[in-house]
Amino acid sequence: MSTLKTPLPAKLVCSLIFQQEGSIHRVADALGHLYGTIDLESPVMPFDWTSYYEAEFGKDLKRIFLGLSELIAQDALVDVKHNTCRLEQELSSKGKRSVNIDPGILTAERLVLASGKNFPHRIYLGRGVYGDLTLVYQKGSFCPLPWTYPDYASQEIIEFWNRVRRSYLKKIKFSATILDINKVSGCRIKPGMTDSVSSQ
Repeated sequence: MSTLKTPLPAKLVCSLIFQQEGSIHRVADALGHLYGTIDLESPVMPFDWTSYYEAEFGKDLKRIFLGLSELIAQDALVDVKHNTCRLEQELSSKGKRSVNIDPGILTAERLVLASGKNFPHRIYLGRGVYGDLTLVYQKGSFCPLPWTYPDYASQEIIEFWNRVRRSYLKKIKFSATILDINKVSGCRIKPGMTDSVSSQ
C-alpha cells in the first residue's frame, strides 16, 4: 500500500497577454502582494498564434511569462486561478479586460496550467478550475504533448521553462537546507516548508 505524502511546493508562473505594456506592472504589483516578487520573466514577444483575443483586446497583442519568487502548495492552484480572475476584472474597463492572466505551477516533472475550460486531457481540480498538463520534463528538457499550445512548444519558450526549472530546483535545495538546520537546532520549521524534501 502506498503512503500518502504532501508533495513538494511548486513554482507559481503566469502568462500575460496584453496590448499595453503598462499592464505588466499593474499585474506584477498585484501578484507581488499575494505571491512574492517577480524573479523570472521571458522577453515580451508578439502574440500572433491565434486571433482568439482580438475581439476583446484589439490587435498587436503581446505576451510575457513571469515566475513568482514564493513557492506555493500544488493544491493552491485553484485559489490562484480565482485570484487572477478577480484581478482581470479589477483591471477591466468598460466590460473588457486589459490583460489575460493564465496561472500555472511548475515542478521538476511538469508544467500545469489552470483553466476554466474542460477538455479530455484536463483534470478537474474543483471550484470550476481544471488542470492542464502542458509540458513534461524528459531527457534533460521540458517536452510538449500532443495538445500543448504551439507557443508553449516553441524552442524559445521551452528554453525559458528549463531556466525556470533550474531556478526552482535551487530554491527547493535551499529550502531543504533550512529545513535540516531547523531540525538539528530544534527551531520551529518555517511556514510553507514541506516535511519531506527529496533531492531531484
